[in-house]
Amino acid sequence: MDIITPEWVKDAVFYQIFPDRFARSEQAPKPSNLETWDSPPTVYGFKGGDLMGVTERLDYLQALGITAIYFNPVFQSAANHRYHTSDYYKVDPILGGNEAFRELLDAAHARDIRIVLDGVFNHAGRGFYQFNHTLENGAASPYLDWFHFNEEWLQTGAPLNAYPGPKEEDFMRRGESLKRLGYEAWWDLPALPKLNTDTPAVRHFIFDVARHWIAFGADGWRLDVPHEIDDDGFWQAFRRVVKAANPEAYIVGELWGDARRWLRGDQFDGVMNYGVSRACLGFFGGGRLDTTQRPGGYELEPLSAAQFADAVDRLLGLYDWQVTLAQLNLLDSHDMPRFLTLVNGDKDALKLATLFQMAFPGAPCVYYGDEIGMEGQHDPDCRRAFPWDEARWDRDLLAWFRRAIALRKAHPALRRGRYLRLLADDAASVYAFARQGEGEALAVVLNNGATGYDLKVPAQNLYADGAILYNLWGDGQAQVVGGTMTGITLPPRSGVVLGV
Repeated sequence: MDIITPEWVKDAVFYQIFPDRFARSEQAPKPSNLETWDSPPTVYGFKGGDLMGVTERLDYLQALGITAIYFNPVFQSAANHRYHTSDYYKVDPILGGNEAFRELLDAAHARDIRIVLDGVFNHAGRGFYQFNHTLENGAASPYLDWFHFNEEWLQTGAPLNAYPGPKEEDFMRRGESLKRLGYEAWWDLPALPKLNTDTPAVRHFIFDVARHWIAFGADGWRLDVPHEIDDDGFWQAFRRVVKAANPEAYIVGELWGDARRWLRGDQFDGVMNYGVSRACLGFFGGGRLDTTQRPGGYELEPLSAAQFADAVDRLLGLYDWQVTLAQLNLLDSHDMPRFLTLVNGDKDALKLATLFQMAFPGAPCVYYGDEIGMEGQHDPDCRRAFPWDEARWDRDLLAWFRRAIALRKAHPALRRGRYLRLLADDAASVYAFARQGEGEALAVVLNNGATGYDLKVPAQNLYADGAILYNLWGDGQAQVVGGTMTGITLPPRSGVVLGV
C-alpha cells in the first residue's frame, strides 16, 4: 500500500509545551495554593500555567521559528501533568477551559501554527466518571466492562482499594494491581485504571473523543503509550476516524524503539523518535555523557563518529521515506532528563545536536526552554517553570536555535531532500552528511573534536570539480578539488553548512 503522511508535518518545526509550566496569564482565574512559579517543581504541586499564557507568548514562539506545538495533556485532571484524565471533553479549568483552548487555536492558526494534543487512551484517572461509578456501586455498576476488575473481589462486596496507603502501595510488585487493588492499573499505579478497549462502548467513546477534538480544530494526536493497547485493529480504526475528520491530521505515537509494526501506513504517521535523541546524546555528549541515566529504559553510551553514523543509517533504514519525513525528532522531553543536564552542561554538545536535528529528515521538536538553556534531572525536575525573566536566558544559545531553525525553513532540501552519509572520521570526531533535492544540495559538516579540523570531505558527486561552496552557517568558502571539499578549517566543536 502507498504510505501517505501529512504534508505539513514534513515542513514543521515543533515546540513541546508542558501546560502547567510554560506561561501563566493574569487573565485566567486561578485556585489558591499554587506553588510559586520559580520554586523547584514537585510531584503533586501546581504552578498554574494556562493556555491563555501560551496565546500571549505566540510572538515569542513565532520569532523562534515554531510552526507547530505539541501539548502535554490539557484535559481535566487531578494531576499537574494531566495524564490522569477525568473528563476527555473538557479542557482543564486551571488551563482556562474550552474557551481558552478555542482562543488559542484561533490565534495559533492565524499565524499558521498547528496544535497537536496528547491522547491518553490506554488508561483514565480515578475521577473518570465511569470508573468513579464503579467505585460507588461495585458489582452493580453498568460500567464494569469499561475496565479490568478482579471478579472474585467484586463478588465479595468489598470496596475497591483505589486509595491504598503509601506503605501498601510501595509494597506492591509489578503486575499485582488486580490482586491488591481489585482492578488493573497501568504500571500498578492506583490513580490510573486501565481502560478495556475490547469493549465496544469504550472504543466508541475513545474514537468519538478523537473525532471531536479534530473537528474542534486540533491538528493531530500524540498518543501516550499506544503499545499498551496491543491491538492493530483498534489503531487502524482510530486512524480511519481521525483521518475522516481531517485527512491532514497528524498521528504520532510514543514509542521509544523499533516501531515498524505501527508505521506501515495503516496506524500512525510517525513516532517520537527517541532513537535520534539517544544517538545525539551518545556522539555530541561523548565523554561528558551521564551514562547512569536510562531514558525509557535504554542505556546511554558515548558513540564514536562511525558508531553515530551507523546509528543514523539504521534509523533512516527502518521506515518508508514518507514515514521518515513525518517522524517527530526530539533531543529530550518531559519523560527524561534534559539534554543539557545529561551532557553535564556542555552547551556545545546541545548546539551541535540542534544543528544536526534541524538538518535531519523529519520534524524537529524543541522541548520548551531548551533554547534558553533550561536544565533538569528526571521528572519532576525536567518540568521546571519557564523563566520569563530574560536576564536568566542564555541569549547565545537562543540565537543559535533561531539560526538553525531559520536555516531549515530557508532550505527545502533540509526538509525533504534525500540523505547521504559523506564522512565519519573517528580520529577527528567529525561527521558529515548531505541533503540533496528540491533543486539544491547542502553538505553539513560537524566537528565534535577538541581541535580544529581542516575540511577534507568527499563530495560524492554532489558538486562539480572546482565548484565554490558558500558557508551558510558562518564565514569562509570551500571548494571542490579532486572530488573533495576543502578550504575551510572548522574550529573545535563547530559546524558548517555548505552549498553552491
